Amino acid sequence: MTAAPLRFQTQRRVEFRDTDAAGIVHFSAFFVYMEQAEHELLRSVGLSVVSHDDQGEITFPRISAACDFRKPARFEDLLDIEVTIETLGSRCIAYAFRFTRGSDTIATGSLTTACCRIRPGHVPQSIAIPAPFARRLRSRDGQRA
Repeated sequence: MTAAPLRFQTQRRVEFRDTDAAGIVHFSAFFVYMEQAEHELLRSVGLSVVSHDDQGEITFPRISAACDFRKPARFEDLLDIEVTIETLGSRCIAYAFRFTRGSDTIATGSLTTACCRIRPGHVPQSIAIPAPFARRLRSRDGQRA
């Protein structure tokens, strides 16, 4: 039996700085919201997008990002953001995002990240997601494994 995907829920109030001249959330703000929600999900299971082990720094740069917009969001709106780990591969993590306001879906998005080792003066190198990291992300209820 396959475990259910890890889901995480958070909220974000739209700030004035996130809106455009028409008073609608600028499309670029949704990418910031997705990144912030990803970071909150990781912190909720005791992780970070920047980690260290005995070989150095490990991080998760984005290799793909997309967002589809369905309804406008405006200043002071409270958005619910659901993050789901759609795929936890050996080297990559694919996240899905759903933004809602009440019963309305405002936008859906996705991020795919690659696990990389970062060494000063070198190009980031893709590596396998460390086992302790993967174990925490496989937790069905979002609690620390």
